[in-house]
Amino acid sequence: MKKTASLVIALLAIPALSVCAADAKATYEKDCAKCHGKDGKGQTVMGKKQGAKDYTDPKVQDAITDDAAFKAIKDGYKKDGKEVMKPAEGLSDDEIKALVAYMRKFKK
Repeated sequence: MKKTASLVIALLAIPALSVCAADAKATYEKDCAKCHGKDGKGQTVMGKKQGAKDYTDPKVQDAITDDAAFKAIKDGYKKDGKEVMKPAEGLSDDEIKALVAYMRKFKK
């Protein structure tokens, strides 16, 4: 009986994880892609202006810890004292973690 209950719980969690991934993609496309690009390369007009990094580059990905990415999304990002990315508004910590995981998918 315990094995069946565990299996049911695991199966119910799969759609929830998919929804989080889908939500992260939608949030990224709505709030992040204007600078970072839908493809994560940062080659948009705003991305070039603000110096957005190319998230498809493994070296760039390796240089950014999950904690640093989380902090940049939650608190915003400043470069040379100038705000280049505003803090995320209205996102829970779990939603921010999902965004970080989504950003990681750009790595080639």
